[in-house]
Amino acid sequence: MGHHVTSPKEDIGIAVRGFIILLIVTFIEVGIALVGNGHIIEGFTLPKIVLMVPIMIMFSLYKAYYIVSIFMHLGHETKGMAASIVLPMLIFVWAIIAFLWEGSSWNNNRNYVKTKNKEGIEKVEKSNKTTFNKPFNEEETYSMK
Repeated sequence: MGHHVTSPKEDIGIAVRGFIILLIVTFIEVGIALVGNGHIIEGFTLPKIVLMVPIMIMFSLYKAYYIVSIFMHLGHETKGMAASIVLPMLIFVWAIIAFLWEGSSWNNNRNYVKTKNKEGIEKVEKSNKTTFNKPFNEEETYSMK
């Protein structure tokens, strides 16, 4: 296990420097969001998918790396220890993305089926076939008359 011994004065310096770095990166992110959405310069927007989203993701990942490395002290740990923490987190993030993607697919399919069912019921009602709208009666269906 990698131990990095520092004095309290060095710890305060590291914390202050980390705060300033994270503050600057956050201001840059907020500035990009405000300028890119046209809130600062009226009528000026940046392309979201091509420019804004990748830049915002890059800055957010940098902040996450910095926090984990400095404030959670993984920057001074051995590679195996850091990997045992980071890799499960990446798998967890991947699982969240996969479940959201799958849920969206299920929702789209469900809406498609609802639309088709509604179209089918409307067609049946227009052709005056009342047997389709008749409530299901289990006794009539399975009785041996």
